[in-house]
Amino acid sequence: MTLDGRVSIVTGAGRHLGRAYALGLAAAGSAVVVADLADAEPVAAEIRDRGGQALSVRIDVNDGQTLDTMAKTAFDAFGRIDALVNNAGYFKNAARSPIEDIEIDEWDRSFAINVRGTWLAAKAVLPAMKRAGYGKIVNIGSTTCLNGIPGFLHYVSAKSAIFGMTRAMARELGEFGICVNTLNPDLIPDDEMLRDNPANNERAIAGRALKRTETPEDMIGSVVFLCGPGSDFLTGQSVNVNGGNVFV
Repeated sequence: MTLDGRVSIVTGAGRHLGRAYALGLAAAGSAVVVADLADAEPVAAEIRDRGGQALSVRIDVNDGQTLDTMAKTAFDAFGRIDALVNNAGYFKNAARSPIEDIEIDEWDRSFAINVRGTWLAAKAVLPAMKRAGYGKIVNIGSTTCLNGIPGFLHYVSAKSAIFGMTRAMARELGEFGICVNTLNPDLIPDDEMLRDNPANNERAIAGRALKRTETPEDMIGSVVFLCGPGSDFLTGQSVNVNGGNVFV
């Protein structure tokens, strides 16, 4: 079960989780298009240095034209698009506040990036996937939708929309051989989060069957599975990678 000969696109791939997805897909044999608003060339170079195939593109998930260019660049370079990992999102910089204090612009930004951006990226790769009669779209959700994190209504609501989007996409695209699933990480802190607010990570660990910090590398096996041949009859589903979190 390798990804040899396949081509994957990862949005938001310049750092943290997106970088892990890109490196993991490349290690499994896929050529990877590393897409990000920031410069993602260091990640693409890292893949090439390890003997893989990769290129980087600048995107803005709020700009459909840049996503169309992303898809065209991938197809022109590699001749196919097998998988899209919709990882780009608005989380770390999202302001936390009580329901009545959430700014309208903040609410709109969360939906524009997390929901509309996911749709636009999928829309961009669909022509290539439909022509091939095959494809894998992995939308990145969040376990916050299951435990309803207080003070984060705009993010939880936006990520909850991904669940419905995935189900609807799966139903509509099944006739073209395209599988669409949601992959839900639990809290995966970066170094800054661990330094500035370790209590959040400690609470997450306390609710898990596996009592440790979740890392980006913990997500790799699941994303490779969902982008590969082993999941060819799996669609419309939601996969939680959370160490057995009981959502309390």
